[in-house]
Amino acid sequence: MGIVSREAINQLRALMDQVAAEEPLQITFKNVHQGYLTETLERFLKARECNAAKAHKMLIDCLNWRVQNEIDNILSKPIVPTDLYRSVRDSQLIGLSGYSKEGLPVFAIGVGLSTFDKASVHYYVQSHIQINEYRDRVVLPSASKKYGRPITTCVKVLDMTGLKLSALSQIKLLTIISSIDDLNYPEKTNTYYIVNAPYIFSACWKVVKPLLQERTRRKVQVLPGCGRDELLKIMDYASLPHFCKREGSGSSQHSQNGTENCFSLGHPFHQHLYNYIKEQSVIREQPIKQGSFHVSFPEPPEQEKEIAKTIESELHKFGNGNGISGSLDNVKISDY
Repeated sequence: MGIVSREAINQLRALMDQVAAEEPLQITFKNVHQGYLTETLERFLKARECNAAKAHKMLIDCLNWRVQNEIDNILSKPIVPTDLYRSVRDSQLIGLSGYSKEGLPVFAIGVGLSTFDKASVHYYVQSHIQINEYRDRVVLPSASKKYGRPITTCVKVLDMTGLKLSALSQIKLLTIISSIDDLNYPEKTNTYYIVNAPYIFSACWKVVKPLLQERTRRKVQVLPGCGRDELLKIMDYASLPHFCKREGSGSSQHSQNGTENCFSLGHPFHQHLYNYIKEQSVIREQPIKQGSFHVSFPEPPEQEKEIAKTIESELHKFGNGNGISGSLDNVKISDY
């Protein structure tokens, strides 16, 4: 990634000094930067090609989104009952498997086998934002303290095992989640490692890659097989996601026991996260009640829309080319 100039940081800092007079924005801004103001300004500047005025607008829009949607309180809103949360975890495969040798959290994501079919879209968005906020307010500050330096980004290992044409039905939800991340949590991922990539991914990647900004393309590394040997260069064996520990293991949420499989509700990360949220609800005197925490979905940037349409088109072509176009007639992108 490019280096942000000191001049650009100072320009954005001067613009953000005006936020001090607006208490709601000031409070939520502290939750965003967690004491690492310079690193936060750098992230938003990188997301806007180091243009201070554009980065300022992006950051203010982010803060307003947080205030309007009460994002600061989302870590006191547990998804209940527990069986419902377990269903979310079983169908939205994500977890913290460990840390890189540099201290960056390693998040594993089961892209291919996530079905997003056990709850409403609002629960999945709530869960995703809660993991983002827990990462930014708990995991990263803890890592920074442990390693004695600012750690404000993570690495992600994306498992494509099981990716198939039915992914078409998930495009809209994934676009919503991606837009939330791009607009409100920019540059939080240092590197994306793609593993267990089937042919269908390679076909989509070939047409999507030219649409990505250069800074994003540089972050993506497609590794051979399960990626074990390459990932061991940056992390210890214990921090490898379970689907990388042996060739052909796949990312099935049932392939390991709960303490080894970072997707499982029984994994320490999810246990700590869920208990933390329940504890925060007590501390903040928030009543625990059923029902999702609704968040307004941002309008996807034009680039996100173009990428989604390209992937959808490629999946259709892939289906037609394999003589199974009829099966796609029943695959619809739900109206959320």
